[in-house]
Amino acid sequence: MQNRRETLKQSAVVAGLLASTGLFPQFALAFNADAFKAKSAADVCKALGASAPVESKDVTIGGPDIAENGAVVPFTTATTMAGVKHMLVLVEKNPAVLVAQFNATDMVESNFAIRAKMGQSSDVYAVAIMNDGKAYFAKKEVKVTLGGCGG
Repeated sequence: MQNRRETLKQSAVVAGLLASTGLFPQFALAFNADAFKAKSAADVCKALGASAPVESKDVTIGGPDIAENGAVVPFTTATTMAGVKHMLVLVEKNPAVLVAQFNATDMVESNFAIRAKMGQSSDVYAVAIMNDGKAYFAKKEVKVTLGGCGG
């Protein structure tokens, strides 16, 4: 007879094998290569079908003013606006500007926390992309003393 631990372990192995063969296509559809290749906040928004972002007091970003180690920099992003489709975290001087994309609905409070890598001091953006295609952002400058992207 198989116990619970063995069943969970075997289920995880099967799920891993299925994922490695590409049998979970919904995950592949969520990836937007153009957004991750973009080199600016405006280009990321354009790749996601949104207008150029406009600064807004309804979007907030939290994080340290100085990051001692750029390998693990904590950020929070939030908005109280209704109709949010995506919340993004962008690091302007990273090789890939788009660090995180959260898909949201009005059923979910648009309040997210992540830890990101930063190779150097940079402006960090929280961007709310709305259902109507408009984009709003908040910006924070973060100084990095020890880079986290191989620096």
